[in-house]
Amino acid sequence: MLKVHAYATPNSLKVPIALEEMGLDYQLIPVNLRQGEQKTDIFKAMNSNQKVPVLVDRSILEGTDVVLSESAAILVYLAEKSGQLLPKDISLRGKVFEQLFFHASGVSPAFLQAFVIAIQSSPQAEAQARALSEVERVLGVLNHGLKYHRYVAGDTYSIADIAHFGWIWRHQAVGVSLDKFPSVNRWYAEILARPAVVKAIEKTMALAR
Repeated sequence: MLKVHAYATPNSLKVPIALEEMGLDYQLIPVNLRQGEQKTDIFKAMNSNQKVPVLVDRSILEGTDVVLSESAAILVYLAEKSGQLLPKDISLRGKVFEQLFFHASGVSPAFLQAFVIAIQSSPQAEAQARALSEVERVLGVLNHGLKYHRYVAGDTYSIADIAHFGWIWRHQAVGVSLDKFPSVNRWYAEILARPAVVKAIEKTMALAR
């Protein structure tokens, strides 16, 4: 059984989406960030960086656990394990990794910064404007690529789409509209309607109740 230690966060959401898409059995284990459960010794033994998600894959035959943090690493591991959502062709595979690295270096930091500022009691207008400008910049990069392809890494749905969706799912929370990015908006609506995504969102949001 795959165990996913997670909370109702954009990065956590990516893992249940992938697992639902791949049809793999898993258990979601809540880590209440509001109560500081990520700082306990038990959790830090799994991830000293004190962040969710964390995947634990126990090998029944070998009796050992694979323990992974970092959502992108988890997505790659699950794709390799299942043989799904990651192309075998080296050039197509390279485009998926390109998008995963762009997410890690561009999209995720931009959205996180904007989100942190947005939830402040009295956000500074100048800082908020700078953060939103960077969010719109990275969305513009994605929008350009999606003008020519159905999905972010080409014409096939992949773990790269799941990675980007995690934070773009929270675009309203940071105060950004997708109306200025019609290709991203089209892509977002399609991903949001996927049955596996609907189910994963429901399960992930339930972790905060």
